[in-house]
This record gives sequence, C-alpha cells and structure tokens, in this order.
Amino acid sequence: MPMKIVTIEEMRQLEQACAGIGIPTSMLMENAGKAVAEETKRILGVLKEQRIVVLIGPGNNGGDGLVAARYLHDWGAKVSVVLFAGRPENDQNLKLVKEQGITCLQLAENRDGLDDVLATATAVIDALFGTGKSRPLTGIYANGLQKVSEAKKQRPQLRIIALDLPSGLNADTGAVDPACLYADETVTLGFAKPGLFNPPGAERAGRITVVDIGIPFQLAAKVMRELLTAEWAGSILPKRSITANKGSFGRVLVVAGSINYIGAAYLACSGAMRTGAGLVTLATAASLQPILAAKLTEATYLPLPESSPGVISEEATRLIFQEHHRYDALLVGCGLGQNPSVVRFVKSMLIEREPALPPLVLDADALNIIAGIPDWWRWLADDAILTPHPGEMARLMGVSIEEVQSDRSGAAVKAATMWHKTVVLKGAYTVIATPDGRLRVSPFANPGLASAGTGDVLSGIIAGLVGQGVPLADAAAGGVYLHGQAGEMVRSELGDTGMLASDLLPVLPRVIRGLKDAISG
Repeated sequence: MPMKIVTIEEMRQLEQACAGIGIPTSMLMENAGKAVAEETKRILGVLKEQRIVVLIGPGNNGGDGLVAARYLHDWGAKVSVVLFAGRPENDQNLKLVKEQGITCLQLAENRDGLDDVLATATAVIDALFGTGKSRPLTGIYANGLQKVSEAKKQRPQLRIIALDLPSGLNADTGAVDPACLYADETVTLGFAKPGLFNPPGAERAGRITVVDIGIPFQLAAKVMRELLTAEWAGSILPKRSITANKGSFGRVLVVAGSINYIGAAYLACSGAMRTGAGLVTLATAASLQPILAAKLTEATYLPLPESSPGVISEEATRLIFQEHHRYDALLVGCGLGQNPSVVRFVKSMLIEREPALPPLVLDADALNIIAGIPDWWRWLADDAILTPHPGEMARLMGVSIEEVQSDRSGAAVKAATMWHKTVVLKGAYTVIATPDGRLRVSPFANPGLASAGTGDVLSGIIAGLVGQGVPLADAAAGGVYLHGQAGEMVRSELGDTGMLASDLLPVLPRVIRGLKDAISG
C-alpha cells in the first residue's frame, strides 16, 4: 500500500495518539535511533572501518541521534558525538552514551573539537533539528554545519546522512535555511514529509528512505497524501487471462504528431503498447503515416486530413467523432504543434462538440491549446487525466512557473479539485492529484528523464493503463510509477547522461514483470 506523507502537525498528532495507546515517546525514540543506525549500516557497509560523527541538537531529533550513536558503537563503528547544546539533566540516552565510553564533545567548550573529528570522519549524521525547528540557523549551528559542508567539498567521499530531514529544511514546504546541508541520504522517521519532495528541499535531501518506528499505520489512515510504493503499483496492474485476445486488453486511440514532432507519436504509441494495451491506433496527419509505419509496425492507423504537409486540419474532427466509440482511451496532444489549424482541431474535438469521448489523457500541445480558453475546465466535462510539466501547469493555472514550483503539491491539489480532473504534475518527485483532494507522490527523481520525449512515453503508459480498464486516478499514479522505475532501471545500466526516451520502452515489460513477481512471490 502507499506510504503516507504527513505534515509537522499531523506527525505531532500521531505521536500524541501513540502515547494514548501506550507507545511513549521514549519507545518511539529508541525505535527511531535503532532504525537510523540500521540504515547507516546498510549505507556504509562494514562498520568496523567507519568513523562516524553524530551532530546532536537539543530536542528529540538529538535524542534519536544519541540512540543511533549507541547502536553504531555497539556494532563496531568508531563514533564521536558532538553536542551543539545542553541536553536535559535526566537525559537517559546521553547517560547511556557516556557509560559506553563513546567520545562526547561539548562544542561550546571545545570549538576545535568538530574540526578534529571531521578530519578523519567517513560519515556524518545530522541529528541537530527535526520537524520542530522553524527559526533560522545561526551561531554555533550555522558555523558547525558550514564546517561539515567544507569537509564534504574537500572530501566528496564523506557521507552525510540526515536523521528525519536535513537540519534547516522545512518539513511542510521544502524551504531551506542557507546553512542546510546537502545530504547524501535522508532517513526519515515513520512517514515521509512533504518538504522532502518539494524544491528546494528535494535538492538537499539526497536519497530518501522511510523507516518504521512503531507508529501503527492505521493511525494515519485519513491522511490524504501518499508516497507511491512498488507493492501498491503492482496491485493495480491489470490481470491477464491466458484465454484473452487483443480486445481483452483495451483499445487506445492516440492523436499525436506533426511535421516537426514525428517522434512524439512513436513514443506515445509505444508507451501504450509496452504497457500491455491490446490495440493502439495512431491518428496522425496523413503524410506522416508512411513515415511512422516504417518504425511503428504494431500500431494501426487513422490518417487525418491536413491543412499543410504534416499538419492536421480542423476537418479531422469528423473522423475522430466517427471512430472514437471503438476505443477505451483517447490520448491527445503529443507533438501536435500549435499551428492555427491544429488549434481549431483540438478545440472542436475537446470543447465545441456534443458526443462524449472515451476517458481522456491530455498532454503537451493539447494542454497549451486549452490553456488559452477562459475557464476551459467548465467546457471539458469528460473524465480526463492532464499531464503537464511546470510550464504547462503555469499556463493552465494562469500563474508563474515559480509559483507552481514553490508548492508543487499544493498547486496540483488546488488544480485537480477546481478542474475536477486528475492532474499529473511532472518533474522530480512527480505529484498526482485527484478531484477528491488526494495526493500521491512518486519516489523517483532521475535527471536522466529530463530529456525530450520522456513525457510522451509517460502519457502513452498512462493511456495504456486506462485502456485496460484501470481507474483514472490509479492509471495516472501507476503510470508514473512504471515510468519512474523504468528510468531507474535504465540509469542503473547506462547512467543518467545520454538516457533517451526510447531507452525506457524495452524496459517497461521487465518492470511490470518484476512488480507482478514481487506480489505473487
């Protein structure tokens, strides 16, 4: 099932609820510290070769760090604890650390002590501040983090591990203090936090791992934000009967392509086919059909009339209306261009018409065209999934790209509820919002996917799932997960430089098989 993403206030309420059912803060702290130590061991490998510096703040985050230090020491690491502030006199965790002979430095009394331990450190655990820190980092905290940052620049192999979240990162918004470290890994406690997936915080968090600290999952059942997981993605994949035929797996009509963007049509259709759609038909400008048929051999075609070579004419609307009832999903927009005749075609197909269309997936130029229509969502009554990148999202909402990116989750939820559409806001940690206010977040941030055509593949994947009968909200989120996991698989083989959109296509069946095997096994 998806992992919940909780705000600062929701986390506070969950901890209070735990106390009410006999799970005290001390138990959660012990669980958290041990879980962080276990993740640190996984990240670093053999602990006997590691020299780990743990930065300890004044609150519960520091308490978690003290527990982690104790476990790491017990497992053979050379651990140094650096106390940035005083701890409570009755701090049992600090007492246990001292009893085990772990080096403890009071930074206020020994300003050079941090430099000394950093000089030989192989890893630093940032346990200064967690979700409760809201004031700017100044004085001893800013200076200490600056020293860690400088040590990382001098020795890039130094691993920085954030406990719950990097100190100075706002757990709700992703805003960061200038002193906030760029962590290699963030081990977040209990549940993920929204700020870890929103820029600029996402850039500071590094690889994010959520660890169980003993909070019963059902306490967070009403939280409307979720982090997608492999288990969930596998659960929504369509079943495939051994007695099926191509009609069993859905028919997808893709309206795509123009003289300047021929490849977009190929990528979108291929994404749908590689996701298991039984039949994919490409509706494109008639003169492009022979070109695409040479490479896209498994698709069928609906050649459309042209206003000029490679540019769809408004007259094509009649053909779409004649044929769309044969299909289970309709994808519109990939590489269509914005020639005036294409604009008229899209408007007449989506807005100025009577017959209901199949479930829609709208991408690229379809989004840019409807964005020019005031209150466009009032005229587009059909069920639809919209897949904008930040620029397209800004045009659809009538705001700046900066406003969209400053609160990606908030923008997506606001748009989905106002438009009554499912919105896929693409980018690192793609967010998927539904009309009922639910938000899902992709766990993937892969710079290799920041290249031309990957969005066309994503739209095709989503349309392929819709065509197979997956509900729109699940198809959108499931498609995002498949696309992201395919990107991770390609990155593991090729790296993230030079990754092409077409590299994702042969990998998709392997991703789907892996998810199904994990569930059945």
